[in-house]
Order: sequence, then structure tokens, then C-alpha cells
Amino acid sequence: MQLLRSMRWIMLALVVTLVPASSHAGVFISVGFAPPVLPVYEQPVCPAPNLMWPPGYWAYSYDTEDYYWVPGAWVPAPYEGALWTPGYWGWSGGLFVFHEGYWGPHVGYYGGVNYGFGYGGIGFAGGEWRGGVFAYNTAVVRVDERFVHTTFVDRERVDRGFVARGNRVAFSGGPGGINHPPSSEERMAEHDQHVAKTSFQAQHESVAKADRSSFAKSNGGRPRNLAVATPLAEERHNPAPAAAARPMAQAARPMAQAARPMAQSAPARQAPSARPAPAARPAPSAKPAPKPKEERENR
Repeated sequence: MQLLRSMRWIMLALVVTLVPASSHAGVFISVGFAPPVLPVYEQPVCPAPNLMWPPGYWAYSYDTEDYYWVPGAWVPAPYEGALWTPGYWGWSGGLFVFHEGYWGPHVGYYGGVNYGFGYGGIGFAGGEWRGGVFAYNTAVVRVDERFVHTTFVDRERVDRGFVARGNRVAFSGGPGGINHPPSSEERMAEHDQHVAKTSFQAQHESVAKADRSSFAKSNGGRPRNLAVATPLAEERHNPAPAAAARPMAQAARPMAQAARPMAQSAPARQAPSARPAPAARPAPSAKPAPKPKEERENR
């Protein structure tokens, strides 16, 4: 058993060297066999504004050497404008490697896996931020309209987001996997500043790991608890992506200020000061004063 564990870590080290540098940083989990297909389930109704839907996914436990299902759940956005990019299993170096999900200003690459509910494989069609309120696309997301009032319907956006419609394969690349290389937009999103899953999301995953019925060997790839209706607790973070853009804007100001003296020293602006001063004209007070009347009469 100890030899097998040692070989596993050696293989993991080799896989890490093969994973692209643009991948989201985190703990890499590698497995020698593919995860089960994604189950089909119904999304619980969104009960309040500004909740995001990280879909359910297959995680892996080295202790049991088996995959277990982490149910989908509504999660309060950690900051205004935050969007969730799901984690995914990718084929690399003969192993299946899990890439952790993250929060960011844009939805990045998640392997083309069709998680449903707006995550058809590329981008996110489930809604968008409009100011400080998230608007839900009810063509693909269910909401409680008594409490959620900002909605729209855009079925074309949903159709454009599919990579492999109807395909429930849970991994990207390799034999039988989804074939979808990152698009230019997804590559750009990799350079955003990201926030890892919240502590409540990590706790949610731990609860699923502790449930023996969540494991594929127990449920045959058909988990009983597919999604939870009660939203997870809120965890706020500073909007790092917006703050990251400020130094660039501030750095541009000294350059603009430095250019002003050059404009002031231009000859065209100094030309008016070269005109003769009007003080050179004879002053009116220089004329002889008129003689008194009595003096003229005495002459």
C-alpha cells in the first residue's frame, strides 16, 4: 500500500509539470480512471437576489479511492460582479486531473463540460450583472419571482453556450472526453484575479465527502442527494479584480501631468507676451497744464 501511495505522488508530480501554467492555482488531484457521467437533476428555485449557482460535480477521495458527488447549491456572490467558473476534470499525461473552480469577473475555461443551468460548456448563459443586481435568464434558471424581480429571457444565449448538447461526460480531453480547446475569451479570463471557493463551499464539499451515499461505488453513479435547496452562508470578499485595474489608471496620470510643461513651453502660447507694452505711449498727463485766467489777462 505504501508503495502504491509513493507511485501515486510520483505520477502526480509528473502531471503537475504537464499542466499548463495558465491553469488556476490550487491542489491538483489526479486519478487513473474517469469520473462517472453527470447526472440529470432539477435545479432548486433561486429564493433570493444575487445568488449564484455552482453546479454539482464529481470530486475524488484518496481515502476511499472513489468519486463522490458534491450537490449543486445556491451561493451568495462573494462580491458585486462575481461570477463562478466551475471546476472540471481534464485529461493530462494519462491521468484525470481536477482543476478547481473559482470566482472572478468573467467565466473562464471549464473544459467544455455541460453542467447545465447556463453552463453549457462555454461561458455562462444563466444571467448577468446589471449594476449591483444580478439579472437571471429564466430561459435556463429557475427563480422565485416573489423575491427575485430582475430577470430576462434569452434562449439564443443558452443555445450559443453549448459545446456538446446532450453530452453528460464529466471530463475534458482524453478517450471519450469533451473536445473543446479554450477560446480567446476563456484564455483572457485566465489572467483575471480570481477568488477561491468560499469556506462555506469547502464545508459543503466536506459534508458530501462524509456521506457514504455520495460515493459512486455506493450509488452506482446515481447520487440520491443531487442538489440542496437551502443557500449556503454568505462570505464577503473585496472585489480584487476591480482594484487591480486602479494602479494602471493611476500610473497614467503622472505621464499626462509630465506632458503639460511641454505644451506650455510651445512658442505659439508665448507669442502674445512678445508684443510691445502699451506703457511706451506718451501719457496724457505729460501735456502742459493750462495757465490760470488771471495770468492771461495781465499780459
